[in-house]
Amino acid sequence: MTATEAPRPSRRRVRQRVRRRRSRGLTPLFVVGELLVTAGVVLGLFVVWNLVWTDYEAGQEQRAALERLEESWTVPDSSADDADADGDQPVSAEPGEGDPPAVSRADDGEPFARLHVPRWGADHALPIREGSAMSVINTGAAGRYSETQMPGEMGNFAIGAHRQSYGAAFRHIDALELGDRLIVRSAQAWFVYEVTETRIVQPHQVEVLAPVPGQVGAEANGRYITLTTCHPLWSTAERYIVHGELAEWYPFSADLPEHLLVSDE
Repeated sequence: MTATEAPRPSRRRVRQRVRRRRSRGLTPLFVVGELLVTAGVVLGLFVVWNLVWTDYEAGQEQRAALERLEESWTVPDSSADDADADGDQPVSAEPGEGDPPAVSRADDGEPFARLHVPRWGADHALPIREGSAMSVINTGAAGRYSETQMPGEMGNFAIGAHRQSYGAAFRHIDALELGDRLIVRSAQAWFVYEVTETRIVQPHQVEVLAPVPGQVGAEANGRYITLTTCHPLWSTAERYIVHGELAEWYPFSADLPEHLLVSDE
């Protein structure tokens, strides 16, 4: 090396300078990457909470509500003559005649009936609570729209429930077909409705809740049921609607005929 030549940096120093330059250049990308990873973790936890934990909690509340209903429903003493030697109720019964009995109204949020949908399984059972607020249907129940009628009444008995998360009570609503049975059990009677129509509407089309579904201002001349939920899955853009009409009813003191609790297919 001559007197005019600058000293050459060592390889170690060169590597250190390159690392510092790279570090300064990658710092923003590194921060963005860390943020994306964190966001991904948070999103994943939210999905787990939304799909798993809310279903678990709602399932617990569903079972508790069904147990409360069973405990509160007592067979009238007048039915004792119909019991067999062991005190069990008959396994079949003839449909009731005349107008069905009135169903007592419940306090807001309280369970008052149970829904059976054979299409969704022979063991399917779902509590029905009073009110349609999120705090009600987030329990995994179907909630009655308070401005509509009670089961068995002239007019429209309308209930709504989630289609995903929080128990997803109406997850398989799109599997229902015309003629399928929707069976409501209350402390007074069994109400057997049959599906007459399914359709998709916009959220503002509240005429589906009218006493005569779809006909605002018309006087009720039948006993209807309406199921509502969001559509499509993971969206609130539309509403999936199922309408039905009462086909028959059975006194509460009798077990519902077994064939009614099983889908025809």
